Amino acid sequence: MPLELKKINPVRLRTLGVDERWLQNRIEEDTTLLGLGELSILRREKSLSSGGRLDFLMYDPESEIRYEIEIMLGVLDESHIIRTIEYWDLERQRYPAADHRAVIVAEEITARFFNIIRLLNRAVPLIAIQLNAFSLDNSVVLHFTKVLDVLEEVDDGEDEGEQVDRRYYERKAGAASLAVLDAVVALVEKEIAPARLTYNKGHIALGTSGFNFCWFFPRKSTPHCNMRLRVAADRRDHLIEKLEESGIAASPSRNERMRFKLLPRQVEENRGAIIEALRAGDEFSKNSSG
Repeated sequence: MPLELKKINPVRLRTLGVDERWLQNRIEEDTTLLGLGELSILRREKSLSSGGRLDFLMYDPESEIRYEIEIMLGVLDESHIIRTIEYWDLERQRYPAADHRAVIVAEEITARFFNIIRLLNRAVPLIAIQLNAFSLDNSVVLHFTKVLDVLEEVDDGEDEGEQVDRRYYERKAGAASLAVLDAVVALVEKEIAPARLTYNKGHIALGTSGFNFCWFFPRKSTPHCNMRLRVAADRRDHLIEKLEESGIAASPSRNERMRFKLLPRQVEENRGAIIEALRAGDEFSKNSSG
């Protein structure tokens, strides 16, 4: 059967009777729409010290990048460019150890403003995304195109995020990621001490009687779970080496942290190396908390 050709033209979302909040809701339901990967939402409409509100503060646990995202319908204008950069700068000053990206999303980015943001991109890690909407058979199709990316040269997110509960992650995360979480918590309970879990929108934090020392970033579309572990600096390299020898991809991160990915089967297969790393994290958290 020959393919049927349908001609459709872009439409403005407001002509379909929807507004920016509707668009924000769709992005919150599926952050991959933006084309930046499967991002975790740390805040939506976050109030800032400047008096404004940031549409989204998102985080990629794999690249450890924070995204300050401003969304608008219609044609990009000066005020949204200034606002996006201002929000990026405020967050950068608040969390100077983290990498940050300023993100502008608009339905139309004219040649004039594209040239302006392209020049600004030399100093600010700025991403511009153009949204095209198409009306088709009583449905709407959203297509996001990255028209400007950062120039290759900008705290890990473990300290921030609205608190949620287990059910939130059962809806948002995949079974494999949660299986890793449950297996690691079971190891801590059995081998170290009673575990304390804190569910946040951006991550799940694990601790015992000291500070949190382990952070999980469950995702829907991966067979593993991304993790961060904070240990004493003089032990980190040894622990990374032990995990690598066990077949677990691990690497150093910031502020005495190490990062790695675990598959559900690896927790039991590499029990000794994982317990050693978790115990080191627990000891460091208790020493740090005095």
